[in-house]
Amino acid sequence: MSTLEASPSAPLGREPSIYTRVFWLSYFANLALVTANAFTFRFAEFVAYLARSGGIDDVHRTESITGNIVSLGLAASFATRFVLGQAIDRYGASRVWVANAVLLLVGCVLYILSDQIGPLLLTARVIFAIGQAGVAACSLVLVQHQVPPHRRTEIIGSLGSSGFLGMVIGSHASDWVLNHLHPDHYKFVVLFACTATLAFIYLSMVLYLTHGDEHERPSHTPAAHRLIFRYWPGVVVLVAMTMGMTLAIPTVFLTRFATHLRESGIAIRGIGVFFTGYTVSAFIFRVSGSRWNGSIGRHRMILAGLAGHAIGTAMLPFVTSEWHFILPSIASGFGHAMLFPAVVSIGSGGFPRAYRGTGTTIVLGFLEIGTMVFAPLLGWIIDQFSFAAMFWTSSLVAIGVGTLYAATGARRPDVDRYGNEALEEIEPAAHSAIADSLEPQHATTSR
Repeated sequence: MSTLEASPSAPLGREPSIYTRVFWLSYFANLALVTANAFTFRFAEFVAYLARSGGIDDVHRTESITGNIVSLGLAASFATRFVLGQAIDRYGASRVWVANAVLLLVGCVLYILSDQIGPLLLTARVIFAIGQAGVAACSLVLVQHQVPPHRRTEIIGSLGSSGFLGMVIGSHASDWVLNHLHPDHYKFVVLFACTATLAFIYLSMVLYLTHGDEHERPSHTPAAHRLIFRYWPGVVVLVAMTMGMTLAIPTVFLTRFATHLRESGIAIRGIGVFFTGYTVSAFIFRVSGSRWNGSIGRHRMILAGLAGHAIGTAMLPFVTSEWHFILPSIASGFGHAMLFPAVVSIGSGGFPRAYRGTGTTIVLGFLEIGTMVFAPLLGWIIDQFSFAAMFWTSSLVAIGVGTLYAATGARRPDVDRYGNEALEEIEPAAHSAIADSLEPQHATTSR
């Protein structure tokens, strides 16, 4: 029997709990995954160490090398999403999940073996990025299949709360490794050995979770571009791209902003206060608001999330002390907590269940597109104008997209809010007419 089999039906009038043993195993697996990924936040420092070892002392050149390697990994993970979605639909999320978990582990091992900037390091980054994108998509597809349609948003959000815990654990643990271990080579070996160990634990849990799982394979699995045209998720893809833009601010530009403030004579040690406030806020709101998709609806969650990001980024130009990061971090964390589960649920829900793998990977892909498109633009605004102009531009984009979504996507019926599974047929555009041409007439079972 599959460990991923859905819970048996509850007595009439009582809905079964979605927080089963499978969910909690997935939860702790995701905790291990995000903790491992948080260790790799030190990748730029690893590249800088390898550059110094190779006789490269130019800081700007080192940053350029790091950016190129990271961009290559991001481009590779995005390119594979089209193949990934079709593979999930054809072979089942379980098999693809295991394969990508193996890739993740291989990437971690290659990090340990890399002792110079060269093909091995590039290969490690690309394999790690592809594996990470794959396991994230597969886990989201599988947890959605275990619950009724109107509770998909809740399960996505609940699973994602483990990611905030992993960010805190991994970032603080990596701080300790780099600050207390010597020499440099040894500390980076330990850093990536911890990452590989967590990746191995993650692979072991995935193998257990997927053991014996059966997949009903559609007789016809159209190419990703065909499915995108037929089941276009709508304006929610702009929200996903806006999320990618807002994530670029804390992960790319906030460190530069803190350095700018220090160079201006303001005593700021770093951005630890912001990330602590961000993760704590996101975790609290994600857990406490796990059922808001049923009470206020996913559309309002998206509008509230965009408002949170707009407020958080608009407050950053006024930071003149470390503790000033607290309010922006709380607002931004709230925005993240609301947006991610609602965007993934609505975007992937526009695809029939047989092609939910493609739908989920496409939505996550648009988030990456947002980062790829907006990050250079935001950097250009900083160089040409100021950090304040960049923050306010980001805030205005969030407000603009929120206004557009309120006038368009938010007017569609929301299956989660009504709590009626029959309303899932409203989600895909022209579902009844289009699905007949794509839904399998015959299916095969793969194990």
